[in-house]
Amino acid sequence: MAVGVLGTAAYLLGAVYLPGGSRSDASSGATHPRSTHVAPTPTASPTPSPSPSPSRTEIDVPPTGSGTFVTAQAGGAAVGSGSHPLRYVVQVETGLDLSPSQAANEIAGILAAPRGWTHDPDNAFQLVSAGAPHDLTVQIATPGTADSLCWAGIQQDTGGEYNCEVPGGVVVNLKRWVKGSPTFDGPIHDYRALIINHEMGHYLGHSHVTCAGAGQLAPVMMQQIKGLHGCVANAWPYDKNGDFVTGPSA
Repeated sequence: MAVGVLGTAAYLLGAVYLPGGSRSDASSGATHPRSTHVAPTPTASPTPSPSPSPSRTEIDVPPTGSGTFVTAQAGGAAVGSGSHPLRYVVQVETGLDLSPSQAANEIAGILAAPRGWTHDPDNAFQLVSAGAPHDLTVQIATPGTADSLCWAGIQQDTGGEYNCEVPGGVVVNLKRWVKGSPTFDGPIHDYRALIINHEMGHYLGHSHVTCAGAGQLAPVMMQQIKGLHGCVANAWPYDKNGDFVTGPSA
């Protein structure tokens, strides 16, 4: 990513940043309290429905963009059994060939998956629409804008390549969303699941870990883009038996 100078993080994210540590694919970071952005109650929005996922080559990835965002008009019921669902909105940088509502529905499907974070009974998530009260923002941004947001939020150089979790939300590098990773040989939707599960895992308080042993599933909290170290690429926090996939602290 080229680094763009885009002003304050609060302006770019459309949410209030609160003090605290955060994490990215570039460093381990530390936990931080959840932040809440309160907005007027919106009109009812439809429940997310599955929609076709674009291929790795259909969407153009400019090096940098406008630095402003469009919030998806998409929402649905809470998923998971946690008593306090994390409400989130999805934003896409203005001018990209990417539908905010389609991206939001894809993310909602990832967070609702059986092997996702809702397998933990303490967790729950709810996609809410533009204007609704929410706890965090998931943003998809060009490499340059993502660099600027990650630097402003956690002072980490994401080098045009990485995603990050910042106070108040998650920043997804459009390059990774569209092109995946050379270390992940699978459908692009699965790699998007790894992005969302990894960064949301940080938001839930999980830190980086590494491979537990050759031939084992790579933990979702492993920085798989930096190498698998003998593990097998994996997009989900839990395996098919419902066991949490983890490894030694990184």
